[in-house]
Amino acid sequence: MPSQVLLINPNRLQPAVAPLALDYLADALRERGLEAQLLDLCFEPDPARAVAERLSSADPTLIGITIRNTDDCYCASADYFLPEFAHLVSEVRAHASAPIVLGGSGFSVAPAPILQLLGADYGIHGDGEIPLALLAEALCSGENVAEIPGLVWRNEDGIVANPPWRGSPKTLPPRSRSFLDNARYFAEGGQAGLETKRGCDRACIYCADPLSKGRALRARSPAQVADEFEVLLAQGVDYFHLCDSEFNAPVSHALAVCEELAARGLGGRARWYTYATPAGFTAELARAMRRAGCVGVNFGADSGDDGMLAALGRDFRAADLRETARACREAGLVFMFDLLLGGPGETRETAARTIELMKEISPHRVGVSLGVRIYPGTALCAQVMREGPLERNANLRGAVADNPDFIAPVFYLSSLLGEEPGGYIADLVGGDPKFFFPVAEQGAEAYNYNDNQRLVEAVQRGHRGAYWDILRRLAEEEGRA
Repeated sequence: MPSQVLLINPNRLQPAVAPLALDYLADALRERGLEAQLLDLCFEPDPARAVAERLSSADPTLIGITIRNTDDCYCASADYFLPEFAHLVSEVRAHASAPIVLGGSGFSVAPAPILQLLGADYGIHGDGEIPLALLAEALCSGENVAEIPGLVWRNEDGIVANPPWRGSPKTLPPRSRSFLDNARYFAEGGQAGLETKRGCDRACIYCADPLSKGRALRARSPAQVADEFEVLLAQGVDYFHLCDSEFNAPVSHALAVCEELAARGLGGRARWYTYATPAGFTAELARAMRRAGCVGVNFGADSGDDGMLAALGRDFRAADLRETARACREAGLVFMFDLLLGGPGETRETAARTIELMKEISPHRVGVSLGVRIYPGTALCAQVMREGPLERNANLRGAVADNPDFIAPVFYLSSLLGEEPGGYIADLVGGDPKFFFPVAEQGAEAYNYNDNQRLVEAVQRGHRGAYWDILRRLAEEEGRA
């Protein structure tokens, strides 16, 4: 009998978001002759009972738990998920003797401290397809695991973190998208995710993506991307969200993907959204994306003040935001600018310039996030550590005590914004319905997707697409555009 790997999805947030990694991991396990099984807690009314029942009849070689997020990343709510995952690890241990391995983008933000906190046996930092299969094989045969790439494990000296696997995704098995119930996720979540590349070569001071996914861009071929579109279309899924850190980095690959999708006629069958950077976003690319089926783009704009953009490590300026907006409008793309206010050096004047620019440019929507999540290993984290004890830092909010690894949410919120920064930003916005806040602020739309009942009901009524765009369409239907 082949080694059995039970993969558990603990993410129960609604609307339902499919654990994309598990689909990809299952393909890699099967290619090596390993059996992948699924316990998806997203749709279980009683997760604890589901765990107990499944493990009473299963005897896996290895149990994997994916951690997509450690928290909801918003200063206003600061919902922290790791204690729930620690409880899940304990429940699994109570019913099974198999080793437990953690993985996922959330885990890869801080592998060693998260492994320690949750009490699992192993973790995999970064890409998991090859390391997970190697771990399952080693456990089955009794071989040494010490050389497995990306493995986070314990030896006599403590926790060891091996360098992650950073191979080309072109070498991974074809994406069959057959492990998850993608049709159900589409019905209850309104979109399906896929990726065109891995890694991020940007230098944003706050972002953990380069740490968890690698700084080198590792692209899939345009044909592989189009094949995955077609596989999901055959399952009845026709709205997609590309999960790249930045779709247009580099622009040449983005154009090649668009050309392949258009050449196959997928631009008329698939509708997709993506993240992109205003740096180098051209009119040519906007037109190519629209021909390929793109209907909406979420840009990490962060600020409209050139000084703040420089301080945040961004490689574009306010003029680029204007050009990006022009390119999107001319191509017929709906677009959103996401702001990240309150970083180092943010003042009332810089924030006011940002809001003023957003009103001038008038994107279809503007997301306003106040407070910058601090992740270990980032330039922002190093800066904060140089500023002295966290408890005495007037710029910090959140879990500043007994949290040296920053795995519980800590946010940088510039004290130069004054005593009531949220109220000040809301006053600047002045009730403009184009602006979203993480929580409802003076009547503004809340765009925190963490158990957003308004979105859940909209998807149930048949709305599809990126959640920010669903909220935009709802507002238009209600005359609040």
